[in-house]
Amino acid sequence: MGIAPASVREALDMVHAGLGYLAAADAAQLSTATQAECLYELEQADAVATAARALFLAGFTAGQGYTDDAEYSAVSWLMHRTGITKGAAVGHAAWAKRGVAHPRVLAALGARQISESVGRLICLWTNRLPEKFRDESDELLIAAAAAGLGLAELAGLAAEMYERSRSELPDEDPDRDFADRALKLATTFGGAGVLHGDLTPECAAAVQAVLDALSAPAGAEDTRSHAERYHDALQEAMRRLAASNLLPERAGQPVKAWAHISLADLLRLDGSSPLQEQWTAQVRARWAAHRAAASETGSDGGAWLNGDAAEAIACDAAMAPIVTGEVNIDALEDLVRLCVELDRLRYDDEPRPGTTQARTAVEQAVIGKAVDLLSGPGGLASFLRRRQLGARLAGPSLPLDIGYAETIPAGIRNAVMLRDKQCRWAGWCDQPAAVCEVHHTRHKANGGKTSVKDCVLLCTFHHQVMIHRQGWTLVLNPDGTTTAWNKTKTKVLHSHGPPARAG
Repeated sequence: MGIAPASVREALDMVHAGLGYLAAADAAQLSTATQAECLYELEQADAVATAARALFLAGFTAGQGYTDDAEYSAVSWLMHRTGITKGAAVGHAAWAKRGVAHPRVLAALGARQISESVGRLICLWTNRLPEKFRDESDELLIAAAAAGLGLAELAGLAAEMYERSRSELPDEDPDRDFADRALKLATTFGGAGVLHGDLTPECAAAVQAVLDALSAPAGAEDTRSHAERYHDALQEAMRRLAASNLLPERAGQPVKAWAHISLADLLRLDGSSPLQEQWTAQVRARWAAHRAAASETGSDGGAWLNGDAAEAIACDAAMAPIVTGEVNIDALEDLVRLCVELDRLRYDDEPRPGTTQARTAVEQAVIGKAVDLLSGPGGLASFLRRRQLGARLAGPSLPLDIGYAETIPAGIRNAVMLRDKQCRWAGWCDQPAAVCEVHHTRHKANGGKTSVKDCVLLCTFHHQVMIHRQGWTLVLNPDGTTTAWNKTKTKVLHSHGPPARAG
């Protein structure tokens, strides 16, 4: 018997109503016994929610429902359509996969026999067993947990199961460590890295040999700890590898380590005026915001440096200055008025004395206002003039000029990467710039130009599949935002929210 969509909607409404009531309750006014009962029931509700989400997500993934919204995976859809973080989306997807491999565990969660965390451990333990033993082992561990066995006893029981099943595995189990290999690099709010890994014996030996060779004390004055010397050795090893030309190219370009340095740090001059120091402080604050955003999204893989670190790396680096502008919306009205006046002077049917001089003056004013429009309230010229930061248009920084070419040269590619920082698909995509491709918003065969304003950064899926295979169209708007629509124009995606209401 099928499930009616209306029944599902009613069930969801009841869930929202019940949880909403508890969330609004004044828990401090309740007895500790009632508080304890609520905590117990909420844990069981979390187990049921995990089972329900896993079932629905498994069906959604099998039917590739995410492609209706131009997403390339269920994880991507969860992030961009439900507003959860990548870690949470990956966790939900993992449960959808576990549910397929461990149906008894999912059923036990739905029946409130075990908690979500215990169910996850049971799946982790029985995954190490031969496949033919997993279902029976899941059943035994679930029954033991439901009977009140603690985690230590459950772990011991799982270990016994593993040892008894080893007769079904090779005697030495040689691939066990290899199958468990992993390495993760996460970035913190300030852009620093946190490295976690499970290395095979061969990899561990190679890493240790390199770190030992490069971490020797530099002399009596070297006061670094062993851990600090290992860190510096890893950085030196990566620097030497990147400079060796032994790495494969990415997007047709040699591998480079990007380091972003703001003008504020490049202008660290002796005797700076108090006004420049004030502007520099505000630029550094915005720079810190860019750095934090890059640590979350991956950006173009570059390190966002300031202070002493920026000064040190700039000593021996190829510099690629990128001039960007921020839109000063306050100058737009004046610019439009001046352009109308210039148009009137140019096509006046009866020129009067002094018209030529007036037209020249208006032309100069138009040029000045055009500069003001793109210098922006956050620009150095605007700040020095007005000494304040103002509201800016919704779009990102816009490179002023980089040139034109039939192919995509490194300069234009780098400028597009620095502007876009990640895939600019209108429905939002978090693929970093380092793994993206440059897309012509108007195909070259149709007269599209290779320039910064006519190119946009897209990941392989949204570029090759959604645009060139499924016929979606993506445009780069003048303010830097993007809009996309499907072939039938029945679905339109925006990279920005609706405009604010007047007043």
